[in-house]
Amino acid sequence: MSHNVAEIIVETLHAAGAQRCYGVVGDTINHFTDAIRRSSLDWVHVRHEEVGGFAAGGEAYLTGELACCAGTCGPGSTHFINGLIESHRNGAPVVFIASQVDTAQMGVGFPQDVDQRPLYAQNSVFCEYLLNAENAGRLTALAAQKARNEGGVAVLIVPGDLFTMKPQKSAIWQARRFAPVIRPSETELTAVADALAAGRKISIYAGHGCAEAHDEVLALADRLAAPVAWTSRAKDFIEYGNDLEVGMTGVFGLAGGYRAVAECDTLLLLGCSFAWRQFYPEDATIIQVDIDAGQIGLRHPVDIGVVGTVRDTCAALLEHVSAHTDRDWVQSCRQSYIEARDQAAVSSATDDLIHPQELTLALDRLADEDAVFTADGGSPMVWCLRHIKANGRRRTLTSLLHGTMANAYPQAIGIAHAFPGRQVIAMCGDGGLSMLLGDLLTLAQYDIDIKIVVFNNSSLGFVELEQKVEGLLDAYTELKNPDFGVLAQAIGLWGRKVEAKHDLEAGVRELLAHDGPGILDVKVNRMELVIPPNVELNQIASTALYSTKAVLSGRMNEVVDLVRNNFGSR
Repeated sequence: MSHNVAEIIVETLHAAGAQRCYGVVGDTINHFTDAIRRSSLDWVHVRHEEVGGFAAGGEAYLTGELACCAGTCGPGSTHFINGLIESHRNGAPVVFIASQVDTAQMGVGFPQDVDQRPLYAQNSVFCEYLLNAENAGRLTALAAQKARNEGGVAVLIVPGDLFTMKPQKSAIWQARRFAPVIRPSETELTAVADALAAGRKISIYAGHGCAEAHDEVLALADRLAAPVAWTSRAKDFIEYGNDLEVGMTGVFGLAGGYRAVAECDTLLLLGCSFAWRQFYPEDATIIQVDIDAGQIGLRHPVDIGVVGTVRDTCAALLEHVSAHTDRDWVQSCRQSYIEARDQAAVSSATDDLIHPQELTLALDRLADEDAVFTADGGSPMVWCLRHIKANGRRRTLTSLLHGTMANAYPQAIGIAHAFPGRQVIAMCGDGGLSMLLGDLLTLAQYDIDIKIVVFNNSSLGFVELEQKVEGLLDAYTELKNPDFGVLAQAIGLWGRKVEAKHDLEAGVRELLAHDGPGILDVKVNRMELVIPPNVELNQIASTALYSTKAVLSGRMNEVVDLVRNNFGSR
């Protein structure tokens, strides 16, 4: 039987499914970490708390189970903010124990006293203070229950002195999990079916809400002869086993996905909250299905909106819609997609130039069939989403809703802990990796088997591209990097650098074959453009303006490299 608050919290979290807790020990959580030491929960000691937030979110996102992290008062807890915002926006079920100064010192300007509630309330499904030992089990169970069922971060703020207090009552509280069937009414289903029956060029745009609905979505698509485009977050669940798939739209997408969404006459949004309105169709009937009523019509006006899970709603619609026999529309979109996909898989003609696509395709070809890929915000996530093929067993995780740097290998830490023996590959930008270099020491300390691949273009590449598209001279984006392979060796990891195309495949093979953590530093084309499926005239004009400014500034060689490496000989 539990005795003090620290033990109650630990036992309640473990009973709710948590296996480990990430953080940095000290000060106001010492009694909490001591309770973990004596429990079945594992403590993972990271070097920076932000990494702990990313790691807990990576574990929780991939497993669907609860993960935890804990921080000391003041800076210890506030260091978690970015990692936990990322985890929350991914819908990862994480409980964060944020300790506070002792109750007697709260509100009087005591060192490290930070009111964490307003900091975390906007990015959490639960954020409460524990101010009474009697409520320890109750609030912990509620936090875990909210995190697991709503998907997101739950924050429990605990003053340091409460951890040693003992409640007088011994009520046992437990977090529960629910799996309701939620679908529209018959009247709503009939309205959706009638709208679909009137369509001639129907397209499905599948979002993250399709995570448990692969078979139902594809069955409905086949019935409607509808091409299936997917948002970046739906890649793992929709791309595989799908002969109606046409890829993504938006900046990350290719021509097939762009056409399917922009040129259809009827668009069925399934669990999708794609934010960029310019890629929606201008004149089409739009039908939206989502479990969250607040998402209906949030991004673009819709003609019909219904609330339900994608799985349950698609299954019900299959009983209401008739088969569409004309497949010209889906075949046309498929052809556009296949041609664009093949064109995007570029290969350089010279040994001293490695396109990032070539590196990604090598990873795709050589990695395990059940490998997990994480990718830093910026260009690595574009190459991951375009060129790492989903197969129903592989998983990918990128920062799509928060768009942060430095997420890839910290998230991989949590994933590798949750899946020992499974291949975990972190596709890191040089800027992202260098932002949180310190926790490479965590890989060495725990011998965490993560394969880090650095897309080293000596710049903040995505920012540089943004500046060029806006017609600006790129500025303040250059990075003077070390040899990350040598750096890896210095701290006890495997490391190698690749600068020539003929060494690329051997380098990838050696990294993946190594028994333990390692870093492969690959010099990739700095001038690589992430070209969207629909290039607007203002983007062409702005890039031309950049080229003119570069020439006038004496940077003619950069313009030549930009053209040669993207439009000339590959």
